[in-house]
Amino acid sequence: MRCGVCVVLAIASCVISSAAADPVAVRFAEGVVHGFLTLRSPGGPLLASGDLLQTASGSRVTSRLVFRFADGSISDDTAVFTQRGHFRLVSEHSVQRGPAFERSIEMSIDAATGVVTVRSRKEGEEEKLEREQLQLPADVANGMIPMLLKNVRPGAMPHTLSLVAATPKPRLVKLALSVAGKDSLSIGGRRHTATHYVLKVEVGGVAGLIAPLVGKQPPDAHVWILDADVPAFLRSQAPMFAGGPLWQTDLVSPVWPK
Repeated sequence: MRCGVCVVLAIASCVISSAAADPVAVRFAEGVVHGFLTLRSPGGPLLASGDLLQTASGSRVTSRLVFRFADGSISDDTAVFTQRGHFRLVSEHSVQRGPAFERSIEMSIDAATGVVTVRSRKEGEEEKLEREQLQLPADVANGMIPMLLKNVRPGAMPHTLSLVAATPKPRLVKLALSVAGKDSLSIGGRRHTATHYVLKVEVGGVAGLIAPLVGKQPPDAHVWILDADVPAFLRSQAPMFAGGPLWQTDLVSPVWPK
Protein backbone atom coordinates (compact mmCIF):
# COMPACT_ATOMS: atom_id res chain seq x y z
CA MET A 1 0.00 0.00 0.00
CA ARG A 2 1.10 3.53 -0.73
CA CYS A 3 0.81 6.46 1.65
CA GLY A 4 1.61 10.10 2.16
CA VAL A 5 5.28 9.32 2.56
CA CYS A 6 5.31 8.70 -1.23
CA VAL A 7 3.99 12.13 -2.12
CA VAL A 8 6.94 14.35 -1.13
CA LEU A 9 9.03 12.25 1.17
CA ALA A 10 12.34 13.97 0.49
CA ILE A 11 13.14 17.68 0.42
CA ALA A 12 16.76 18.47 -0.48
CA SER A 13 18.84 21.49 -1.36
CA CYS A 14 21.07 20.04 -4.06
CA VAL A 15 21.01 17.61 -6.96
CA ILE A 16 22.26 14.11 -6.18
CA SER A 17 24.18 12.10 -8.75
CA SER A 18 21.99 9.59 -10.59
CA ALA A 19 24.32 6.62 -10.25
CA ALA A 20 23.10 3.30 -11.59
CA ALA A 21 20.76 1.51 -9.20
CA ASP A 22 18.71 -1.64 -9.54
CA PRO A 23 14.93 -1.45 -9.10
CA VAL A 24 13.27 -3.61 -6.43
CA ALA A 25 12.29 -7.09 -7.59
CA VAL A 26 8.63 -8.11 -7.51
CA ARG A 27 7.75 -10.62 -4.77
CA PHE A 28 4.10 -9.69 -4.34
CA ALA A 29 2.36 -8.39 -7.46
CA GLU A 30 0.05 -5.41 -6.92
CA GLY A 31 -3.63 -5.57 -7.90
CA VAL A 32 -6.97 -3.92 -7.22
CA VAL A 33 -6.98 -2.06 -3.88
CA HIS A 34 -9.19 0.45 -2.08
CA GLY A 35 -7.40 1.39 1.11
CA PHE A 36 -8.59 3.82 3.80
CA LEU A 37 -6.10 6.08 5.55
CA THR A 38 -5.94 8.90 8.07
CA LEU A 39 -3.44 11.73 8.33
CA ARG A 40 -2.59 13.52 11.57
CA SER A 41 0.25 15.02 13.53
CA PRO A 42 1.82 12.21 15.59
CA GLY A 43 -0.42 11.96 18.63
CA GLY A 44 -2.46 14.93 17.41
CA PRO A 45 -5.92 15.58 15.94
CA LEU A 46 -7.11 14.28 12.59
CA LEU A 47 -5.99 16.46 9.68
CA ALA A 48 -7.29 14.56 6.66
CA SER A 49 -8.87 11.33 5.47
CA GLY A 50 -7.36 9.44 2.57
CA ASP A 51 -8.23 6.92 -0.12
CA LEU A 52 -5.82 4.69 -2.00
CA LEU A 53 -7.42 3.69 -5.32
CA GLN A 54 -5.41 1.14 -7.27
CA THR A 55 -6.17 -0.76 -10.46
CA ALA A 56 -4.10 -3.15 -12.57
CA SER A 57 -4.14 -4.04 -16.26
CA GLY A 58 -1.66 -6.76 -17.13
CA SER A 59 1.67 -5.73 -15.67
CA ARG A 60 0.71 -2.03 -15.53
CA VAL A 61 -0.64 -0.56 -12.27
CA THR A 62 -2.24 2.83 -11.65
CA SER A 63 -2.20 3.92 -8.01
CA ARG A 64 -3.95 7.12 -6.87
CA LEU A 65 -3.66 8.47 -3.32
CA VAL A 66 -5.97 11.32 -2.29
CA PHE A 67 -6.02 13.13 1.07
CA ARG A 68 -8.89 15.53 1.73
CA PHE A 69 -8.27 17.94 4.61
CA ALA A 70 -10.81 19.40 7.01
CA ASP A 71 -9.74 22.91 5.92
CA GLY A 72 -10.46 22.18 2.25
CA SER A 73 -6.86 21.43 1.24
CA ILE A 74 -6.13 18.46 -0.99
CA SER A 75 -3.17 16.24 -1.80
CA ASP A 76 -3.73 14.12 -4.92
CA ASP A 77 -1.01 11.85 -6.29
CA THR A 78 -1.24 9.34 -9.15
CA ALA A 79 1.64 7.00 -9.97
CA VAL A 80 1.74 4.57 -12.89
CA PHE A 81 4.27 1.74 -12.77
CA THR A 82 4.99 -1.66 -14.27
CA GLN A 83 5.77 -4.89 -12.43
CA ARG A 84 7.45 -7.12 -14.98
CA GLY A 85 10.01 -8.80 -12.74
CA HIS A 86 10.93 -5.45 -11.18
CA PHE A 87 8.93 -2.36 -10.23
CA ARG A 88 9.55 0.51 -12.67
CA LEU A 89 7.94 3.93 -12.57
CA VAL A 90 6.20 5.05 -15.78
CA SER A 91 4.79 8.41 -14.68
CA GLU A 92 3.61 10.41 -11.71
CA HIS A 93 1.32 13.42 -11.35
CA SER A 94 0.97 15.04 -7.93
CA VAL A 95 -0.99 18.09 -6.76
CA GLN A 96 -1.04 19.88 -3.40
CA ARG A 97 -3.11 22.98 -2.76
CA GLY A 98 -4.89 24.72 0.08
CA PRO A 99 -4.03 26.34 3.43
CA ALA A 100 -2.47 23.14 4.84
CA PHE A 101 0.50 23.66 2.50
CA GLU A 102 3.12 26.39 2.37
CA ARG A 103 2.62 26.70 -1.38
CA SER A 104 0.49 25.08 -4.06
CA ILE A 105 2.52 22.72 -6.21
CA GLU A 106 1.88 20.44 -9.17
CA MET A 107 4.52 18.03 -10.47
CA SER A 108 4.51 15.68 -13.45
CA ILE A 109 7.18 13.04 -14.14
CA ASP A 110 7.67 11.20 -17.43
CA ALA A 111 10.09 8.44 -16.50
CA ALA A 112 10.77 7.42 -20.12
CA THR A 113 12.04 10.87 -21.14
CA GLY A 114 13.21 12.10 -17.75
CA VAL A 115 11.20 15.31 -18.17
CA VAL A 116 9.92 16.70 -14.86
CA THR A 117 7.57 19.70 -14.83
CA VAL A 118 6.71 21.65 -11.69
CA ARG A 119 4.21 24.49 -11.30
CA SER A 120 4.26 26.22 -7.93
CA ARG A 121 2.79 29.33 -6.35
CA LYS A 122 3.15 30.83 -2.90
CA GLU A 123 0.43 33.07 -1.47
CA GLY A 124 0.86 36.59 -2.87
CA GLU A 125 3.37 35.53 -5.54
CA GLU A 126 3.12 34.72 -9.24
CA GLU A 127 3.11 31.11 -10.42
CA LYS A 128 6.50 29.65 -11.26
CA LEU A 129 7.10 27.02 -13.93
CA GLU A 130 10.18 24.79 -13.97
CA ARG A 131 10.91 22.05 -16.48
CA GLU A 132 13.99 19.87 -16.02
CA GLN A 133 15.49 17.03 -18.02
CA LEU A 134 16.80 14.61 -15.39
CA GLN A 135 18.70 11.37 -15.78
CA LEU A 136 16.33 9.16 -13.85
CA PRO A 137 17.80 5.88 -12.57
CA ALA A 138 15.88 2.61 -12.67
CA ASP A 139 15.12 2.72 -8.92
CA VAL A 140 13.08 5.95 -8.92
CA ALA A 141 10.52 5.28 -6.18
CA ASN A 142 7.97 8.10 -6.47
CA GLY A 143 4.53 6.84 -5.44
CA MET A 144 5.84 3.38 -4.55
CA ILE A 145 7.94 3.48 -1.37
CA PRO A 146 5.75 1.46 1.06
CA MET A 147 4.99 -0.99 -1.76
CA LEU A 148 8.71 -1.42 -2.44
CA LEU A 149 9.38 -1.99 1.25
CA LYS A 150 6.77 -4.78 1.26
CA ASN A 151 8.84 -6.48 -1.45
CA VAL A 152 12.28 -6.10 0.12
CA ARG A 153 13.85 -9.49 0.68
CA PRO A 154 15.11 -10.19 4.22
CA GLY A 155 18.82 -9.59 4.34
CA ALA A 156 18.85 -8.05 0.86
CA MET A 157 17.49 -4.55 1.43
CA PRO A 158 18.76 -1.96 -1.07
CA HIS A 159 21.04 0.62 0.52
CA THR A 160 19.29 3.51 -1.23
CA LEU A 161 16.33 4.46 -3.39
CA SER A 162 16.04 7.43 -5.74
CA LEU A 163 13.27 10.03 -5.56
CA VAL A 164 12.29 13.14 -7.46
CA ALA A 165 11.45 15.70 -4.74
CA ALA A 166 8.39 17.87 -5.38
CA THR A 167 10.06 21.22 -4.78
CA PRO A 168 9.66 24.39 -6.91
CA LYS A 169 12.79 23.32 -8.78
CA PRO A 170 12.66 19.50 -9.18
CA ARG A 171 15.53 17.62 -7.57
CA LEU A 172 16.69 14.03 -7.77
CA VAL A 173 17.69 12.83 -4.31
CA LYS A 174 18.79 9.61 -2.67
CA LEU A 175 17.09 7.97 0.30
CA ALA A 176 19.30 5.87 2.56
CA LEU A 177 17.35 2.89 3.95
CA SER A 178 17.86 1.27 7.35
CA VAL A 179 15.90 -0.86 9.82
CA ALA A 180 15.31 0.61 13.28
CA GLY A 181 14.01 -2.69 14.65
CA LYS A 182 10.77 -4.58 15.26
CA ASP A 183 7.76 -2.95 16.92
CA SER A 184 4.85 -4.74 18.56
CA LEU A 185 1.20 -3.95 17.85
CA SER A 186 -2.25 -5.48 18.20
CA ILE A 187 -4.80 -6.11 15.43
CA GLY A 188 -8.21 -7.36 16.51
CA GLY A 189 -6.77 -8.50 19.82
CA ARG A 190 -3.97 -10.50 18.21
CA ARG A 191 -0.35 -9.54 18.68
CA HIS A 192 1.79 -8.81 15.63
CA THR A 193 5.14 -7.25 14.85
CA ALA A 194 6.12 -4.70 12.24
CA THR A 195 9.47 -3.83 10.72
CA HIS A 196 10.32 -0.18 11.34
CA TYR A 197 12.15 1.30 8.35
CA VAL A 198 13.97 4.64 8.44
CA LEU A 199 14.53 6.67 5.27
CA LYS A 200 17.11 9.43 5.40
CA VAL A 201 17.62 12.00 2.66
CA GLU A 202 21.24 12.06 1.53
CA VAL A 203 22.25 15.65 0.77
CA GLY A 204 25.60 15.44 -0.95
CA GLY A 205 28.55 17.77 -1.43
CA VAL A 206 29.09 20.98 0.51
CA ALA A 207 25.33 21.35 0.95
CA GLY A 208 25.30 18.09 2.88
CA LEU A 209 27.85 19.42 5.35
CA ILE A 210 26.04 22.71 5.85
CA ALA A 211 22.42 21.50 5.91
CA PRO A 212 22.37 20.15 9.51
CA LEU A 213 24.04 23.34 10.75
CA VAL A 214 21.41 25.65 9.23
CA GLY A 215 18.44 23.44 10.00
CA LYS A 216 17.78 22.44 6.39
CA GLN A 217 18.50 18.72 6.68
CA PRO A 218 15.09 17.09 6.08
CA PRO A 219 13.83 14.99 9.00
CA ASP A 220 14.03 11.21 8.67
CA ALA A 221 10.90 9.47 7.42
CA HIS A 222 9.60 6.28 9.04
CA VAL A 223 7.54 3.43 7.59
CA TRP A 224 6.11 0.38 9.39
CA ILE A 225 5.45 -2.83 7.41
CA LEU A 226 3.59 -5.77 8.95
CA ASP A 227 5.74 -8.88 9.42
CA ALA A 228 3.73 -11.69 7.82
CA ASP A 229 3.71 -14.14 4.94
CA VAL A 230 1.71 -11.43 3.18
CA PRO A 231 3.19 -8.08 4.33
CA ALA A 232 1.14 -4.89 4.58
CA PHE A 233 1.68 -1.18 5.07
CA LEU A 234 0.57 -0.03 8.54
CA ARG A 235 1.93 3.45 9.26
CA SER A 236 4.31 6.16 8.10
CA GLN A 237 5.65 9.42 9.50
CA ALA A 238 7.07 11.90 6.99
CA PRO A 239 6.88 15.54 5.89
CA MET A 240 4.56 16.15 2.94
CA PHE A 241 6.15 19.41 1.76
CA ALA A 242 9.42 21.35 2.00
CA GLY A 243 9.99 22.47 5.55
CA GLY A 244 6.80 20.79 6.69
CA PRO A 245 6.26 18.90 9.96
CA LEU A 246 6.16 15.14 10.32
CA TRP A 247 2.64 13.93 9.57
CA GLN A 248 1.49 10.43 10.40
CA THR A 249 -0.44 8.23 7.96
CA ASP A 250 -2.28 5.20 9.34
CA LEU A 251 -4.14 2.35 7.73
CA VAL A 252 -7.66 2.33 9.23
CA SER A 253 -10.83 0.21 9.16
CA PRO A 254 -14.46 1.36 8.93
CA VAL A 255 -16.35 2.46 12.02
CA TRP A 256 -19.96 1.30 12.00
CA PRO A 257 -22.78 3.14 13.79
CA LYS A 258 -24.11 1.39 16.86
